[in-house]
Amino acid sequence: MSIDQAYPAEVGHGAVPMADAAAAGPVRADWPLWEVFLRGKRGLNHVHVGSLHAADAEMALRHARDVYTRRNEGVSIWVVPTAAITASSPDEKDPFFAPSGDKVYRHPTFYDIPDSVPHM
Repeated sequence: MSIDQAYPAEVGHGAVPMADAAAAGPVRADWPLWEVFLRGKRGLNHVHVGSLHAADAEMALRHARDVYTRRNEGVSIWVVPTAAITASSPDEKDPFFAPSGDKVYRHPTFYDIPDSVPHM
């Protein structure tokens, strides 16, 4: 086997020989999709950083660590199966959030918030 066959040009730096990749088994396109949330060192909340496919939660967590914290950006990672997320549609914004519009007492417009109160 020539070097060109073992390391195709399109795989780039850090390539694994094709013989080794084939021995590792097939890539599973039917693995579930997981959403990844990362809390930064100075952050207060977890922020959605991307998605990945993995066979189970443990694998998703390990892959999320490898992909999204290569530069030591985070202190905590959440992985959530995409199928477990239920979300409202932006197209339904007006009717969905309309019930809160008539509850003005929920908005801090009737009193002053001191500057010493953070994150409000």
